[in-house]
Order: sequence, then C-alpha cells, then structure tokens
Amino acid sequence: MNSLELALVGNGTISALITSDADITWACFPRFDGDPAFCSLLTGSDAPDGLGHFGIELLGMTHSEQTFIENTPVLVTRLFDATGGVIEITDFAPLFQQNSRLFCPMSLVRRVTVVSGHPRIRVRLRPACQYGRYPAERTYGSHHIRFIGGDVVLRLTTDASLTPLLEETPFFLDGTITMILGPDETVTESTGVLGRRFLEETVSHWRDWVRALAIPFEWQDVVIRSAIALKLNAHEDTGAVVAAMTTSIPEATGSPRNWDYRFCWIRDAYFVVDALNRLGATRTMERYLAYILNVIASAEDGRLQPLYTISGRSNIEERVIETLPGYRGMGPVRVGNEAYRQIQHDVYGAAILAATHVFFDLRLEQRGDEALFARLEVLGHHAAALYDQPDAGIWELRGSEHVHTFSSVMCWAGCDRLARIAAQLGNHGRYAFWRATADGIHDEICRRCWNADLNSFVATMDGSTLDASLLRMQDVGFVAAKDPRFVGTVHAIERDLRRGNFIYRYVIEDDFGKPENAFLACTFWYINALADIGREAEARALFEHVLACRNRHGLFAEHIDPVTHEQWGNFVQTYSMVGVISSAQRLSIPWDRAF
Repeated sequence: MNSLELALVGNGTISALITSDADITWACFPRFDGDPAFCSLLTGSDAPDGLGHFGIELLGMTHSEQTFIENTPVLVTRLFDATGGVIEITDFAPLFQQNSRLFCPMSLVRRVTVVSGHPRIRVRLRPACQYGRYPAERTYGSHHIRFIGGDVVLRLTTDASLTPLLEETPFFLDGTITMILGPDETVTESTGVLGRRFLEETVSHWRDWVRALAIPFEWQDVVIRSAIALKLNAHEDTGAVVAAMTTSIPEATGSPRNWDYRFCWIRDAYFVVDALNRLGATRTMERYLAYILNVIASAEDGRLQPLYTISGRSNIEERVIETLPGYRGMGPVRVGNEAYRQIQHDVYGAAILAATHVFFDLRLEQRGDEALFARLEVLGHHAAALYDQPDAGIWELRGSEHVHTFSSVMCWAGCDRLARIAAQLGNHGRYAFWRATADGIHDEICRRCWNADLNSFVATMDGSTLDASLLRMQDVGFVAAKDPRFVGTVHAIERDLRRGNFIYRYVIEDDFGKPENAFLACTFWYINALADIGREAEARALFEHVLACRNRHGLFAEHIDPVTHEQWGNFVQTYSMVGVISSAQRLSIPWDRAF
C-alpha cells in the first residue's frame, strides 16, 4: 500500500520521491509542475509491474535500510537478500558550481553497487506520459534508451548492459553500474566516471551550503533536514517556491480535499524565504524577490492572485485526470488549482514582508531603494483599501467569503513595513503616511476582531468563531506576546481547536464538511505561542512529541491524524517544514549558554 514514508531528492530543477525499497514513485519533468513520468504514487496500487515507476529490485530481498548522506539530499538505500547478498543504491540530482554558475540539470543519477555476496537484480524503468495515460515509446542506441511521448524526451545513459534493462530480466550485479536519466543529450564521457564526479561534487556542494547555515544549538539535525527540504522546493531557474511536490494526496481518508500544490503561493513562499533567511540562506530570498517583482510588474493595477505557476503565469486552470485513480485509489486526481481565481487579501502583506529584508540586510548584494519602495507602495494601497473587505481567507474557502482577521492583520503588516522602510530610506513624508495608515487599520482590527465574551480575537470581523491563523498575530508584530489579548487568544484556541497533541486550523463545517485531520503548521504556531507567553516547558514537550511523528527521513506532509499519527495531504509540505525550523529556533537554548 502506498504511504508517505518517502525520501525526497532533488536539485531545484526536478525532484523525486523514493520508497524504502528504492522505487522512484513520483518525479515530474521538466520541472516540479511537469508531467509525472513516475506517477505510481497516484495509481492506487504498489504492484511492481505497474506503469510510472523506476524500480531496482533485488531478487529474494528480505529487508532494506535507507538514509541520507549526512547534510545532503543524497539518498543511500541498502537492500539485503536471504543469501547474504547486499546492494547499495545511491540516488541524487546533480547540484554544484560549474563554470562560475550553478549546475542543476534535469537529471537523476542512480548508482547501484555490490556490497557483498552475489546479488541478482532487476531494473524496471517504466516512465508514463500524460499523467499515466500511456507508456513512453522507447528507442535505444549502444549505451542509452530514449523515452518519447511526454513533455520532454528523456534519455537513460548507462554503463550497464541494455538488454536486461529493456527486457526487465534479472542479472548478476558485478561492481557498480550507473544510470543517468535526463534530457535527450549525448553523454560524451564515461558514465561511471561522470556519475562518481557528479556525486562527489554534489555532496561537497550541499555540505558547504549546510556549513553556512546559522542553526540553533538544539535539534541541529532536525533543522538541517528541514532546511534542505525547503531548499529543494525552490525552483532555481525562476526563484518560485512551490508549496509541495505532489498533487492530490487527500487531507484524510476518502476526503475530497485533494488539490495540486505544485505552484507558488505568495503566502507560503514568504514563510519559506523568511525561514531560510533567518538561517542565513539568503540566496533563496533574493531569487524569490526577483520572481515576485516580475509577478507584480505583470499584475494588472498591482492586483495579486494567491498563487502563480513556477514561471509566474497567472492562469492555472484546474482539471480532473481520469487516467490516475489517486493515492490509495482515493481520487479525483487534480492538475491545476482553481484557487488562483480567489480573492485573498493577505497576499499584499505577504509580498511586502518578503521584500522588506532587502532594505535592512547588509549581507545582500542588491539593496532596496526608492524605486523598489514605489513598487511596493502599489501593493500597500491595495492592502489599505481591502483590509476590511471579504475574501476567501488563508484557508481558501471555496463556497463563502468573510472579512478574515488574518487577512486584515497581514494588510496591516504590509502597511506597517512600508512605514519602517520609508523611515530606513529617510523618506519622512511617506513614513508619516504609512504609519498613520497602519495605525488606523490596527485600531479597526482591535475594535472589530476582538470578542470580549470569548476573551479572544476571532477568525472574522464581528464574528464569534476561531481559527488557528490568529496564533500568527504576535509573529507579525500586531500584538506583543505578553498582551493579555494574545494570551487569551492562545487559551481560547487550545480550548476549542486542540485535539490531543495537535491543533486544527478550525473545527466548524465548511464547503466539504468538518476537517478530519490536524493541520501540522498550526501545531507549530501553537508551540511558538506557548513559548512566547511563558509556557516553554509545555512547548518543548509538545515539540518533541510532534517531531516523533515525522517520517523516517524527518519529513512532514500537510496534515496528520491526531490518533494514529499517519500523515496526509501533499508532500513534502513547506508550511510544515517551516514550522519545524521556527519552533526549533524559538525553543533552543542559545549557543553561548550551551557549554
């Protein structure tokens, strides 16, 4: 049965999800939102003869072991057979500096090595086309197999014998074989030598990247793995940050809440670049800023959508794919996301917050100036005009609109940051304007979003229900952590939205009924809030409990069953991984108190 006990490898151009027995079960080409040549994650079956996977089978296998090479997304899987035979499979996507630029090709490398014994293996390479509609056509030469029919022509170049690969017949493995799956380009040097060089340089690149991170003293391995996962969700070419690598993993058993997350949400991307920036990984923020500025320049009258394609296109029509039955057979499978049509006013604040760093961070090569400030002011004017208008909100309700408190707070945050930027630039006139605008919005939110009967802020203006996004009010600076109103809000949320050790985003019925599983990011927001209001011991205990629910590779999906702890929703979910980093940073003892 398919599960989310998967490993993620990638290089910012493509990615792959790999099972514990080394089967590539999900990988899209030529980029994250492309046609999944390997799509068996959504076939509803893990049958070895299915279409859309890349398996390396050890005959007579008894068990497997799997781990990442330390501080890298290079995956090593060991398969064991009953006679003492052991093979080692190393999977990665090349990523390193070459010729003064970052080399991140549309390629996956698989190196298979004998560790002991006389193992026999079978390679099943069955890429699909058009979301599992039909198998790719094959042609071959002396050392390669071409797969034709998808969005791109793929070529497998190898130093293994082609006949057993083409006919899927078992063969004895002797030494090491290398398989490089990538664009239809001739490999001019020895495949084995090239694969080894790619591996060495990729490992070195990632270790250098990790070495530069400003990680907390405690939970270092947890933060490093989370940071790598976030980095892999950032598209190197355009700077876009996708919310997750998959589509249509439902939020719960049989749930119709199964969407395509392979796009860039302005809100989610801000959280990612903010988390990486706090770790010192500034390049992702700089690349994303270039992406979002291009989006803003293309937006009519500066009006923003909630999400865009990786290339910044605005049209993301949603359609149902009939050829794939879905995760564990739970369809429908969707491509595209109709939420791009929604009105979500928090995007203006999120875009401004993402750009704020460049006006203050002295590490950056390109600093914010008056021209960039003028661009951001266009967004600020929208925020000021829309903060008290109804929208679909952070949870993207499809059947109703309200004036959501979180959206209003993010509009305030955008105006507040414009005031701070103006002060930094010495523009006193614009500072006065944006400070007065932000203060006016703040007063209105405090008046209409505070419910004295509940002793809490509420989810909507003049409303009486709660949602977990209220826990973000302190993080964006709207209220102080010790403000009795924020403390009261935390108490109200834990009373109404906590189930076991997890926080639900809300519990009221929406377009699809009541939410069945907990939204993991909300639990991290709650952990942070507990620490902020002085309940640090509880926060640490809860953080450790949630960390124990990660999959074997330290990764999270979007949702979790609060009873069984099974993960649900699209994977790897950036919201969740950001939560891991933010809570670890919040709770860790400082380095200067560690010794």
